Parts: sequence; C-alpha cells; structure tokens
Amino acid sequence: MNSRLWAMLALMGSLVSLSVGTSFAKSLFPALGAEGTTAYRLVFAMLMLMAVFRPWRRRWVWADALPLGLYGVTLGVMNLLFYSAIKTIPFGVAIAIEFTGPLAVAVWTSQKASDWLWVALAALGLGLLLPLPGAQAATTLDPQGMGLALAAGICWALYIVFGQRVAMRYGGMATPLGMLAAALVVAPIGVLHTGSALFDPQWLMAGLAVALLSSAIPYALEMYALNHLPKNTFSILLSLEPAVGALAGWLVLSERLTLFQGMAIAMVMAASMGTAWSAGRSASTSN
Repeated sequence: MNSRLWAMLALMGSLVSLSVGTSFAKSLFPALGAEGTTAYRLVFAMLMLMAVFRPWRRRWVWADALPLGLYGVTLGVMNLLFYSAIKTIPFGVAIAIEFTGPLAVAVWTSQKASDWLWVALAALGLGLLLPLPGAQAATTLDPQGMGLALAAGICWALYIVFGQRVAMRYGGMATPLGMLAAALVVAPIGVLHTGSALFDPQWLMAGLAVALLSSAIPYALEMYALNHLPKNTFSILLSLEPAVGALAGWLVLSERLTLFQGMAIAMVMAASMGTAWSAGRSASTSN
C-alpha cells in the first residue's frame, strides 16, 4: 500500500509538472510562437533522454529507422499541433479534446459493446464546446484551435499504436530515438518561424525549463508510477489531466472557463475513467 500511495503521488506530480510546464510554455508564445516553443521542448528533452539512455551503446540497423521514425514523427507532429491549438483555446479544453485520441484507441481495442456508452458521453461533452446560437463571441471557442486539438488527438492515437510496437521491440531505447526523430521534424519548423530569437540565451534557459517541466520530470515520475500501479488505476488517474490542466491554465495564465466548457471537460474525463475502469474489469475477469 505504501509503494502504491507513492506511485499515485508520483503520477499526480507528473500531471502537475506537465500542466505547469505547458502553461509556462504558452507564456513564451508571444516571443517564440508555438513552433519555436515546441522545438525547444523536443530538442532539449531529446538531449536529456540521450544522456540518460545512451542509445549509441546498442547496434542499430536501417530496418529500425521506419518504426522508430513513424513513432517519433507522430510524437513531433502531435506536440506541434497541440501547442498550436492552445494559442487560441484554453489549455484544459484542448487537453479534453485531445483525450479523444487515446479514448478511441481504448474503445477500438475493447470487445465490450457497453464501452460505446463512454464514447457517447465523450461526444456529448465535445458537443457542449460547439458554438450555440446566440452565444457571445467572447465565450465561443476558436474553430481552428479546436480542429488542431482534435488533430493532435488523432496523432495521440497513432502515437499509442506506434509506441506499443516500438516499446515491445526496443524497450526504453525507443524513447530517445523517437524523440530524436520528433526533434528533427519540428526543429527546422521552429527555426524557420522564430529565426534568430530561438538562439537568444534568455529564451534558451526558458526552453530548458519547458523541457524539464513538460517532458523530463513527468516522464521520470510516470515511469515510476507505471512500475507500481495496475494499468487501469494508472489510466484512471491519468484521466485527471484535463482538470489539472484547466487549473494550471487558470492559475498561471488566468484562463477562465464557461460552465459548458467545464461540463465538457468533466464528461470527457468521466468517459476516459469509465473506459479505463471497464478495461480493468475485463482484465480481472479474464484472469
């Protein structure tokens, strides 16, 4: 029980670190844009992971490039799309929309028809985010931002599929090389968009902080939690991310949500938790 409690606290710490790091990253957008900030996050995170895992110790062949490349490119595009989304829509709402990706994968791999009820709940929640007739412009979400968050969710779904394959084949070594592929895709976009400001020492330090808070610390804490928690418990707790993100957006960025936006986040979280709970019950029954 003691190790499980520490694992739960570690996972919550991961969510807080990720949310604070992403909120801080959004504050850099006026100077660096979403593209430059994403490049910072991926490049610095890649360097940290390379130093920890030292993948050059393993012998690699050209056949490894395709699966690792698909995994990494999906990761890079997902991050770029999500950061582009939160330029115009609240952080917590963007996470809720993006969560449709892993939710879709969970339901698709499930063999229980009842899990489609969770899909219906998530769809109802997302429907609350659509502009209503007569709604004030100030409370209406930017359609492009919503579309980018949804595209990030699709990439998240693909990332899960590709990530499971490379994890089974390469273990932990897949992570730094996947991050390398992600950085190679996004870094040129960041340089083209941001220019010489990307190499300004004051922004380099800010980018390092983003990578630490958004990638390095959450990854380390999540790995600890995964090793000490059942998968369904891990997934249920991970479903709290939209709420933690909304709280971080409010505290760090002064982002306020409407009642409908808050309800939408709650419905998507409930759908994600329900799917994880259903998967846990199925696994325990089969065992």
